[in-house]
Amino acid sequence: MARLIAARRTAVVPRGGAFARLSLEDLAAPVLTACLADAGIAPGQVDELILSNALGAGGNPARRVALAAGLPESVAGLTIDRQCAGGLDAILLARALVDSGAAEVVLAGGVESYSRRPLRLRTDPDGGPPVAYDEAPFTPWPDRNPGMAEAAEALARRLGIGRDRQEAWAVASHDKALRADLSPEIVPLQGVTADAFPRPLTPRLLSRAPVVQGSITAATAAVAADAAAVCLVVSDRIARGRGLALLAGRTVGGDPTEPGLAPVAAIRAIWRREPLAMAEVMEAYAVQAIAVVEAAGLDPAIVNPAGGGLARGHPVGASGAILAVRLFHGLRQGRGLAAIAAAGGIGTALLVEASGA
Repeated sequence: MARLIAARRTAVVPRGGAFARLSLEDLAAPVLTACLADAGIAPGQVDELILSNALGAGGNPARRVALAAGLPESVAGLTIDRQCAGGLDAILLARALVDSGAAEVVLAGGVESYSRRPLRLRTDPDGGPPVAYDEAPFTPWPDRNPGMAEAAEALARRLGIGRDRQEAWAVASHDKALRADLSPEIVPLQGVTADAFPRPLTPRLLSRAPVVQGSITAATAAVAADAAAVCLVVSDRIARGRGLALLAGRTVGGDPTEPGLAPVAAIRAIWRREPLAMAEVMEAYAVQAIAVVEAAGLDPAIVNPAGGGLARGHPVGASGAILAVRLFHGLRQGRGLAAIAAAGGIGTALLVEASGA
């Protein structure tokens, strides 16, 4: 069984902040190097690097990161795009490689620079000027391709989760983050040693938060951000009992018009209601996190104990991997779960168990 024996990340910094000038390799290579050092694994032992990146310009960033980090040239690097779920999916792919015997040492995670995402132009086949666009469609049907805020507001209306409940969730996320010491998991970069966004959300701040859509405000939606997160997945032979056992993982497609609930099916596919000591659920929107926790039957008391995406920010391709990093550093015994939703109606979940549990 594959095991996760090291996990690190950068701080999460809102776009335009301290990481604004960094390339993807600038963000990810130091994190990769820190993972190997933590585990006592030499670069020459690495079989593959799998990284998620959702907003970049292509060119296989995983290959660039591998070369920048000094991995052997034989490590080809694989870059995937499953939007928000990609960072967790990279870890599921690493698990599959190791469990199949195709590899013994795989680095996996995600890297995103919202600050340096490319400007996009769509060419006109009739010879007209190119048309700018911000994101690609997530379905082939314009009437079933909602914006993420639009989908979150529709979910809030359907489930009756009002602004007050969303704001209460956001306040708790920031409060938990402010109390937590996450320095063991963060690789210092550009002098930044802690997540930049957590703050006390006072009633005055909440009342002044700009409305994004309906009941969704800037306080209950995660900010666009820059970060990298990497996990080291190895065989039992290499692990020798260390780290977290990767028990099960699943990615499931659901209704494209309701992406926020997609993780519920993934969670149900791998979790049989046995006790959990910790769960990390992505908070792209407060309403989405509330809906997933309630529909999946998770205990809110164990969810995001050091705060979630509302307090950190959302570096799209890296966010799923950050959930796994949090589990690695926060789970002391028993089982833990990570879950994330992605545009297009996709949900991914991972079930792990601490050594000696």
